[in-house]
Amino acid sequence: MNQTIQQILMNHFTWGLILGLIFAALALYRIVRLKGEIKRYKRHLSDRLEIEAESVTKKGADIDKLKKENENLRVKIAGLNEMPDRRLERDLEIYARAEKRMVVNVPGFAGPWENAKHDALLELQGEESGQSLPKRVFAKLFPSAREEKAALPDVPAAQS
Repeated sequence: MNQTIQQILMNHFTWGLILGLIFAALALYRIVRLKGEIKRYKRHLSDRLEIEAESVTKKGADIDKLKKENENLRVKIAGLNEMPDRRLERDLEIYARAEKRMVVNVPGFAGPWENAKHDALLELQGEESGQSLPKRVFAKLFPSAREEKAALPDVPAAQS
């Protein structure tokens, strides 16, 4: 019996069968491990997609909320602009901006005054509709480094 086992072990077919079974076992182990890794990747991907979908819906809700808030503020500004006191302030702001442009840019005052006044009106309308940043808020917060010339220079009183 010992000799039969020894003959079986010395046969080339037996060695091929043993090596084939070892390689098959290693391949099977690798397949099982890769299937587990694929399942883990699928779980990771589904978790990530859920998180991203959640963030997209949250961002969409935030955008909708901000759009509604923006529209409410526009309506509120339009309502406030209809008040007589506010209308006077608005006209004064338009004139002040136009005068500043004229003093800085143009030596003559006839036609360019109307152009500057119209530009100031368009700029203020843009700010009220939310299309441009309110420059006067930033001007108040961050005064410019250069000093502006006064529209009417101070003249000392004549001495008699």
